Amino acid sequence: MDHPGPVVDADWLTRHIEHPAVRIVDASFHLPDTGRDAAAEFVDAHIPGAVFFDFNRVADPANSLPRRFPPADVFAREVGRLGIDNDTHVVAYDTPGLYSAARVWWLFRQHGYDRVSILDGGFKLWQAEGRPVASGEASAEPRMFKPGEMRDLFADQAHVMGIVEGRDEQLLDARTPGRFAGTEKDRYPGARGGNIPSSLNLYWAELLDPQTRRLLPVDEIRARLTRAGITWDRPVTATCGSGLTACILALGLHLAGKDDWRVYDGSWEEWGGRHELPIRSGT
Repeated sequence: MDHPGPVVDADWLTRHIEHPAVRIVDASFHLPDTGRDAAAEFVDAHIPGAVFFDFNRVADPANSLPRRFPPADVFAREVGRLGIDNDTHVVAYDTPGLYSAARVWWLFRQHGYDRVSILDGGFKLWQAEGRPVASGEASAEPRMFKPGEMRDLFADQAHVMGIVEGRDEQLLDARTPGRFAGTEKDRYPGARGGNIPSSLNLYWAELLDPQTRRLLPVDEIRARLTRAGITWDRPVTATCGSGLTACILALGLHLAGKDDWRVYDGSWEEWGGRHELPIRSGT
């Protein structure tokens, strides 16, 4: 099967839903303050044939922060457990339409694997269009997955500090304008209000149609990135609250033809929680 690109629509998935090389993963995640349980919601309803992609398992067990980028051996073990091998085309979705699923796309790309797509509009649009839904627990026959060569799509605290101290790169924050400015209470216990000095702000939802939750046309994505202050001649590091929605900005940059980007994995959960690191309030 030919690689369809980083985004597929529901019609494409309907045509390929039973293809043996396709593995659908429900990559939904909800922060604790929402009171929602993504794993329990998966049991209640999911796309037929999907398995649950648990970010708490596909993570670095040695990192004190939850859901951090996993080393290659952990990644290989956990995605293999989901029935994914090196001949698999992975299709990731989430329940809000697009919130956490783009992190699956980023995780695979950083681990050197490109046969991954996001379902445009996610489960929200899938259900709105009356497409089939399954329920109950789901598992897959484990397979052997071998990660490729690690790429340079990952940024750590030291890389971001280099940007703050004058490296000729750009920082783009995906959080709401209120959280970015420090006027809205942060969602992470112990995190300060504000942003990383020199950051620009583009709320991740601004790249989606507010009704369908589908990604905007590429020309509009490019325009919104430009209006946020992004210039096309310098690399970008995307950041957010905890490394989820920054991946939506990374996906938008990729679709817009700009691939000199990284995702700051620790994001504000790390930076805002470490009081020795500099912050800025306001826009």
